[in-house]
Amino acid sequence: MTDKSFTKGLSKKHLLELDACTQCGECLNYCPVQEVTGDTSISPPEKIRMFRQFIQSTQGLKAMLTGSRKIDKKLLEDFTRAVYECTTCGACNQSCTVGIATERLWPVLRREMVRRGLGPMGPQAKMPEIIKRTGNPYDSPPGERYAPWFPEGVSIAEKADIGYYTGCTGAYCAHPMVRGDVLVLKAVGTPFTMLPAEEEVCCGFPLFITGQHDVLSELVTRLVRAYESRGVRELLCSCPCCVNIMVRDWPALYGRELPFRIRHISQFVSDALRKGALRFRKELQEKVIYHDPCYLSRGVGIIAEPRFILRRIPGIELLEFDRHGVRSRCCGAGGAARKVFHENAIAMGRLTIDEAVEKGADRLVLSCPACYEKVNEALAGHDRSIKIVDIMELVAEMI
Repeated sequence: MTDKSFTKGLSKKHLLELDACTQCGECLNYCPVQEVTGDTSISPPEKIRMFRQFIQSTQGLKAMLTGSRKIDKKLLEDFTRAVYECTTCGACNQSCTVGIATERLWPVLRREMVRRGLGPMGPQAKMPEIIKRTGNPYDSPPGERYAPWFPEGVSIAEKADIGYYTGCTGAYCAHPMVRGDVLVLKAVGTPFTMLPAEEEVCCGFPLFITGQHDVLSELVTRLVRAYESRGVRELLCSCPCCVNIMVRDWPALYGRELPFRIRHISQFVSDALRKGALRFRKELQEKVIYHDPCYLSRGVGIIAEPRFILRRIPGIELLEFDRHGVRSRCCGAGGAARKVFHENAIAMGRLTIDEAVEKGADRLVLSCPACYEKVNEALAGHDRSIKIVDIMELVAEMI
C-alpha cells in the first residue's frame, strides 16, 4: 500500500495548506500536546513536514526520475502515531501565522492513514463495528441510553418544533450534564421531543475525527430523517463535538440542506433568559471559572452565550482563564486521543484544574461531556481540588 497516492483524498485547499507551512513554530507555544510532552517530533509543523515529504517521495520530481516511490514503513507508523496523539483542539489553527486550518486538516490526514491500513490506533479501530451494533462508541446497551439519568416528571412530546439530542458521551459518561439539560428544558416550558433510546444513535463525530468515514452518511441520514419525522425545526445539543459535526459536516454527509437548524443548548437557554421564560430562583455567592470547549469556541464560535448565562446567576463572580474564548487551552479530552494517550489527557486536565485553583475559583464550570469525564478523572488523586460542574447542571441547581 506504500505506493498509493498521498494526495488522492486531499482537496486543492489541503494541498495549498501543506505547502504553506513555513515551519515557524509559533503553534508550538499553544499546542497542548507540546505543553505536556515537549516532543517536537509530534508537533504540528513536523506532521506537516513529514506528510509533505511523503508526497514528494512518491509523486515529486525525484520520484518520477528515479522510479523510487517507496516509503519506509517505520516513517509512516511514526507519522500515524503523531497525527493520532493530537487532540485536534484547533489551537495551532488559531495561532497559525499563515492561516492553515489545521483543525480540519488533521482528520483528513488521519483518514489517509486509515486508507493505508495504518490507522486508527488502539480501541479506536473497533468503533465502526461497535457503533453499527450498539449505536454508540462505548459498546453500551442502546436501551440504557436514557435510563440511569433521565429525571422523573419530564414529559417528552411525540412531535415538537424543538428536538433534543443527548449524545453518546453525555448519555453514558456525563449523566449530571444531560440530566441538567433536560431539567432546564422542562423549566423553560417549551415542548420538546427526543428519539427513543434505541433510535438516538451516534452523531458520527468519533468516526469522523478518527478518519473512519464509511458509515457516516448512513448514521447522519438515519438521525436527520428521524427528527424530521417528529416535526423538529430546531435541534438542540449540549455536546460541542456533536454540535460541531452537525453544523459543519452533516449537510454534506446528508447530501443537502438539513430540514432543521442546529443550536447549542446555551444559545437556547440564553434566549430564554432574555425573554423571561427562565429565571434564577437562587443565589450563588461563589467565584466560578468557565472553560471554553475547543469545538464550541474555536469550532463554531459559541463563546458569549455561556458567559451571559453565568453572569445572570445572582451573586456569582465569573473569572477567566489566561487563555479563554478562541484561545482556550484544551483540557485533554478531544480528538479521541484520550482513548489511547491517557497520560497526556490527565496531564492536560490537571493543568486546567491547577489554573482554576490558582485563580481562586470555587467551581470549575465545564460545557462538554468529554471534558466533564476526563477532568473529573484528572481530579482523582490530584494534589489540588476544586468542585467541577457542568453549566446546565449548575443552571438546573439555580432554578
